[in-house]
Amino acid sequence: MKTAITELIGIKYPVIQGGMAWVAEYHLAAAVSEAGGLGIIGAASAPPEVVREQVRKARELTDKPIGVNVMLLNPNAEEVARIVVEEGVQVVTTGAGSPAKFMDMWKKAGVKVIPVVASVAMAKMMERAGADAVVAEGMESGGHIGSATTMTLVPQVVDAVDIPVVAAGGIADGRGFAASFMLGAQGVQMGTRFVVAKESIVHENYKQKVIKARDIDSEVTGMSTGHPVRQIRNKMTREYLKLEKEGAPFEQLEYLTLGSLRKAVMDGDVVNGTVMAGQCAGLVTKEQTCKEIIEEVVRDGCALLKLPETDIAG
Repeated sequence: MKTAITELIGIKYPVIQGGMAWVAEYHLAAAVSEAGGLGIIGAASAPPEVVREQVRKARELTDKPIGVNVMLLNPNAEEVARIVVEEGVQVVTTGAGSPAKFMDMWKKAGVKVIPVVASVAMAKMMERAGADAVVAEGMESGGHIGSATTMTLVPQVVDAVDIPVVAAGGIADGRGFAASFMLGAQGVQMGTRFVVAKESIVHENYKQKVIKARDIDSEVTGMSTGHPVRQIRNKMTREYLKLEKEGAPFEQLEYLTLGSLRKAVMDGDVVNGTVMAGQCAGLVTKEQTCKEIIEEVVRDGCALLKLPETDIAG
């Protein structure tokens, strides 16, 4: 299936895996890339040399393009940006700021830069900075979110920029895939669906929390602090929202979530940990390989779009 995104990156299917902290490590990224999508290693706040090691390990598992998600507020962002170039990473997605200061270095190295944006203004700013494409992420997504929905954000970003747009937020099946293209996107980014992939190293408790989630089971903490995060409700979110309602200081709220994502992802503590997942968790009902996920989503989406069967996986 050829789109502006598959042509830009050199991948078979216009499907990008979200760069989720603690979740998006080399096993998952390599499996997504090997299956024809674009796997992303989430650098998050990991030490730079750990990111380098992750890239090298992914390379041992696939010779297909892979990407790294660089969180620009990370104190180590500059070193991670250099590692991207040194290790020959083909694609970078970015969040939490502008990648303008690294753009020249990345461009000279042939790295494709695809920032994640939550507004039209940010999308236009990224285009001016030299981005090759943008991911327009609606607030249905898991983790840190903006305020616009995918349905409203994607078409407005498509209208505002001349570079390709990838839709993200609430996409978990062929219907979301097809809808994204109807909104003008040239690809999709999925996170929650890949959390439960067989190749995902996420603790089984976390996977089951996502698989068993209902449509109403996600909620947003941190609205009052300016740092809203979508996750599946549990004891920790109830305590956080109670403190938030009572006007607890930011430091107290931050302490409550300190290390909580790792606690859920690695240790399987889905009671006191942060179980980040999008509103589409209710659509995620089974554990599959990355290949099965991608081919099912693309096949079903293309059928709805009435694209030729020969364009998609059988």
